[in-house]
Amino acid sequence: MSFLPMNKKEMAARGWDCVDFVYVCGDSYVDHPSFGAAIITRVLEDCGMRVAFLAQPNWKSDADFTQFGRPRLGFMVSAGNIDSMVAHYTVAKRKRHDDAYTAGGKNGKRPDRAVTVYCSILRKLYPDSPVIIGGLEASLRRFAHYDYWNDRVMPSILFDSKADILVYGMGELQTAEIAKRLADGYPVEALHDIRGICYRVRTDDYVPRSAVELPSFERVCESKRDYAVAARRELEETDAVRGKTLIQRHGKYILVQNPPMQPLNTQQLDWVYSLPYERDYPRCYDALGGVPGFSEVMFSITHNRGCFGACNFCSLAFHQGRAVTVRSKESVINEAKGFLSDKRFKGYISDVGGPTANFRLPSCEKQKKLGLCKNRRCLAPTPCPNMQVSHSDYLDLLRSLRKLDGIKKVFIRSGIRFDYLMEDESNEFFEELVRYHISGQLRVAPEHCSAAVLDKMGKPHIEAYKRFCDRFYSLTKNANKDQYVVPYLMSSHPGSTLKNAVELALFCKRENIHPKQVQDFYPTPGTISTAMFYTELDPYTLEPVYVPRDEGEKAMQRALLQYFIPENKPAVIKALIKAGRKDLIGSGKNCLVTPMPGQSAGGAKKTYPAQKTAKQKNKYARYSRKKKKN
Repeated sequence: MSFLPMNKKEMAARGWDCVDFVYVCGDSYVDHPSFGAAIITRVLEDCGMRVAFLAQPNWKSDADFTQFGRPRLGFMVSAGNIDSMVAHYTVAKRKRHDDAYTAGGKNGKRPDRAVTVYCSILRKLYPDSPVIIGGLEASLRRFAHYDYWNDRVMPSILFDSKADILVYGMGELQTAEIAKRLADGYPVEALHDIRGICYRVRTDDYVPRSAVELPSFERVCESKRDYAVAARRELEETDAVRGKTLIQRHGKYILVQNPPMQPLNTQQLDWVYSLPYERDYPRCYDALGGVPGFSEVMFSITHNRGCFGACNFCSLAFHQGRAVTVRSKESVINEAKGFLSDKRFKGYISDVGGPTANFRLPSCEKQKKLGLCKNRRCLAPTPCPNMQVSHSDYLDLLRSLRKLDGIKKVFIRSGIRFDYLMEDESNEFFEELVRYHISGQLRVAPEHCSAAVLDKMGKPHIEAYKRFCDRFYSLTKNANKDQYVVPYLMSSHPGSTLKNAVELALFCKRENIHPKQVQDFYPTPGTISTAMFYTELDPYTLEPVYVPRDEGEKAMQRALLQYFIPENKPAVIKALIKAGRKDLIGSGKNCLVTPMPGQSAGGAKKTYPAQKTAKQKNKYARYSRKKKKN
């Protein structure tokens, strides 16, 4: 095993005079299966391809892009593990200082809109070379999309980047097929029948077929209603069983999205995770302090893919899909055994999870033949009666890992769907989760407590979380453990008014929750919640949705969730007055904050008696002397 060549010198050391593919990535190179770039490049290598890894090239010069020469088959381009704009900017659009996916951890090693910038350079240098884009940034921007940072609708990234093909979703099967056909001498235009890709054609050249037509780029720019309709249809057709071809007109061109690629089955997932990863970053990064994001996943194991939870603010359904597929027990055990020979391993597996850790079954038997329901969630607002619920396979996997010699502890740090867990009639998994697999804190995501807001999020109502906590603390007490539930909470999601935020603050007070961090809703491309944010419409009903946009109100909603922090008191009082809840300002047990100096309970300014004039003071003094004399 060895790292793929990262420069011309390393390519020459392998005896290569050229490569088949150059993989251009916005992240530093980490050869670990938690990094999508590592998986795709190892898949290419397993297909017999010579692959060079160009990590974070200097986009202000051509030198990095030309060092390998023209690849025999083409370039593959990804922004990295996350969208480059999310990597660079906070929800307040302030520049981030840190970057977990860059060696040394400092921001600025990749450009904004990395896919488009890299492709523009490659098009200039190698106009005849195929360029294939993929990864999260490309996948989520494959249609006309609202861009939060520009505050406008942008065309498909396929048009801005001028790439030949966009691979959406996880991409292994598409990548292998693209590589095989290019190697067989097919031109890139002959690859348009591959599932799980997007391509563009001139309107005059498009052959009509059975396809779902989305409102055009021009229409979604002009009409927010059309944008909402498009967003819903895009998500509806992401199912690999029933998904149809989608087309969206962009001026004289048409964007064509082929039906989704079938998700990898167990045998294929086992293959992907058996590839010869170094499970490390190259030594050239040591001098910079390594890649921060790697330490979190170094000894973690991914056992599943897909999530039928389908929260509206999450990109998983649009990118990875709702169909859950899993690795075999043997594959996971073999990966864990591989840790034992690593000198860095201290016996602790940091995670055995995935998008949702406790999913190892399809949502129901029906979905295997018919696909997942188009407009019905499996878990929200209430669990579907057809949903199959069992943790027995996951429990068997965890027990087997615990029995391995050299394994001291197996943690679960990925998200647990507490609502799914509460539907399991057996308590075995819950009991063993509490007893063996928590490192002091279990993080779950109720997100809010208001039913109206949770409905817009696509989350279950708060009663499921309360029942979960009651059971968790009962089991924790029985196990004599000092463990806590730490909830993820979100402020300013579409649908959340200031009154809803007050309701959440009161819920936190009642439940003794003191969140250290609060996440403001971040409108990222490709999600239903982002469509709500932009259009102020619910894409499923087309009814109006309240959207907190004003920075002052967003700050107040955020402050309410941390009402107990002294610095937040002025913002909390302002929010309570604006929400008509002055009754929560005071020293009573139900109050959120005490008044500011100069305020009385309820937030009103204190009134003081008027100052006595000198004449009044003399009159009062004469009266007092007279009274004493008598």
